[in-house]
Amino acid sequence: MSAPIPYSQYDPTSHLLLTPEDGEAPARVVRLRELGLGDTPVPEFDDFARELARVTGAPYAMVNFIDENRQYFAGLYTPGEDQAGVELGPAPRQEQPGRVMARDHGYCPHVIVRRKALVLEDVCDYPRFAGNPVVDEIGIRSYLGAPLIDRTGMALGTVCVVDQEPRPWGRQGLETIKSMAAELVAQINRRDPGI
Repeated sequence: MSAPIPYSQYDPTSHLLLTPEDGEAPARVVRLRELGLGDTPVPEFDDFARELARVTGAPYAMVNFIDENRQYFAGLYTPGEDQAGVELGPAPRQEQPGRVMARDHGYCPHVIVRRKALVLEDVCDYPRFAGNPVVDEIGIRSYLGAPLIDRTGMALGTVCVVDQEPRPWGRQGLETIKSMAAELVAQINRRDPGI
């Protein structure tokens, strides 16, 4: 039996584990630099996020790389892109997410440490995840994400979609996000100067 994963942040009022400790982060930063990723937008990844949003029907999609302190959306799709003239309904509670997010916001840090896809059809059904800042700040209610594990075995980041409404992602959603992650990993591996 393996030892439990230590966690770096606790909610003292509820004793829930919030942000997982990520021992691979320093090595990940080195690997991302080798690949030229993690600190600037990548137009192909924006295109990928757009396609991911289309395939899943989600309003937000991201290609996310994570270091010790932050998350960087090298690929980003938000509501309104490619939708000129379409009525979008009520505005989100706050501005739409930018390219940078604190490491303790969202669910991708959990995916990268777990190295497995994560499906949250309604984050409020999971006390561990319901208290995440993105719930109150952006109104996120559902999440679907998968890790990007490159040819070296390093978990570089994630691909994910989120919605401000609960979503029944189901097995189909899980298979889709995993398949799309594998597709993007193949694209990332082609960037590798070591190949």
